[in-house]
Amino acid sequence: MFDTPFDNRDDRDRRNLEAEPLGEGRFASDPPLEAETAPPRRRKGWIALIVLAVIAALAWYLLGRDVAPAAAPPAPAVIVDNPLQMQITEWDEFIGRFEASRSVEVRPRVSGQITAIHFTDGQYVNAGALLFTIDPRPYRASLAEAQARVASANAALALGRSNLARAQRLVEEDAVAANEIDRLQAEVRTNEAAVAAAQAAVRSRSLDVEFTQVRAPISGRISDRRIDSGNLVSGGNGESATLLTTINAVDPIHFTFEGSEALFLKSKREGLSSSAPVEIRLADESEYRWHGTLDFTDNQIDPRSGTIRARAVIANPGGFLAPGLFGNMRMSTGGLTTALLVPDTAVQTDQTRKLLLVVDSSGTVAAKEVALGPLVGELRVIRSGIALTDRVVIEGVQMAVPGQKVRPEAGNITATPVPSAAASAPVEAAASSATASN
Repeated sequence: MFDTPFDNRDDRDRRNLEAEPLGEGRFASDPPLEAETAPPRRRKGWIALIVLAVIAALAWYLLGRDVAPAAAPPAPAVIVDNPLQMQITEWDEFIGRFEASRSVEVRPRVSGQITAIHFTDGQYVNAGALLFTIDPRPYRASLAEAQARVASANAALALGRSNLARAQRLVEEDAVAANEIDRLQAEVRTNEAAVAAAQAAVRSRSLDVEFTQVRAPISGRISDRRIDSGNLVSGGNGESATLLTTINAVDPIHFTFEGSEALFLKSKREGLSSSAPVEIRLADESEYRWHGTLDFTDNQIDPRSGTIRARAVIANPGGFLAPGLFGNMRMSTGGLTTALLVPDTAVQTDQTRKLLLVVDSSGTVAAKEVALGPLVGELRVIRSGIALTDRVVIEGVQMAVPGQKVRPEAGNITATPVPSAAASAPVEAAASSATASN
């Protein structure tokens, strides 16, 4: 505070600096203020509170103002049209096989050696045509022996009749006893029986000679020969005889198939006759070009499969159809009917239900449950559930939601031809189908 002789120059300078004012009446020697001694962390907290307050005020200002609603998206566009009404013919479809109308296994009636074959394998033969020749010499010898026995029996019969006539003349003169007459009469009857037996043996031997020529019992296409010339064959009845060949009658030819119990009941209730017309196409054909009639239905339903066997007869003059071929057959049961049709792609599935989407006058979509019928080309027959005036969504069904608005645009449902069937192995046909009438 006061300079003393003992203070040096540095001590005096330090005391002068402490005595200098710091502004607003403060000196360096005065104690520091509280704000100056506050730590830096507290100052940062105040700054953060101020920033949050500003952000909250700005958000309240912006969110509190009226915001204009976003524009609603436009209604999706769909193609609609009324169901197509037309005349159709409904068919029940089946899969079956062709079978020969008659089939015969050719076997010899007599045993012997094959000496000649008179046909070409696979050719068409007529009934009575000569097929095989068996060596006839043993049977001709047996026939000659039987004929000799007939001559011997006839001679004995003639002698017996002469003796009887002579004895009868002597009876009037009492020269012959009555019992002698009885004996001669019995002898004549015995000789007559011997003649009949000998004549029967001749007819039997004649048949044996005739059977040495094996002829076709029916007309049809013959198979290949199962035995060659020079071989011995066994004759007789049944399977004990040697199989020579087989003949199948193919004009007309049969088509056999099996129908379900439901189709059988349907045909009965609709009064289907036993001569109902049928149409058949082969595996590589696109059209039903073979025509015939139903001619047989079995008398019972198979309890194991629940099906009934039936048969149709088809004319086959050129022999093109062969037994064993697969075929798809259809049979008309309902005749011409009027039906409503829509594209098959318009039908929606909801679990077990079939639905169509329709649009009313206000553009609102609604779902209608329908009962489906067969296909006609690419169109599906609708048996019930919609009316002719309904506007059915035929395109854009994925954009149509029941209960929502859509923008309907006019479409056009047209009948398309039935696509050609692929040339492939037979597959199971649909239970029913339909065709448009001309």
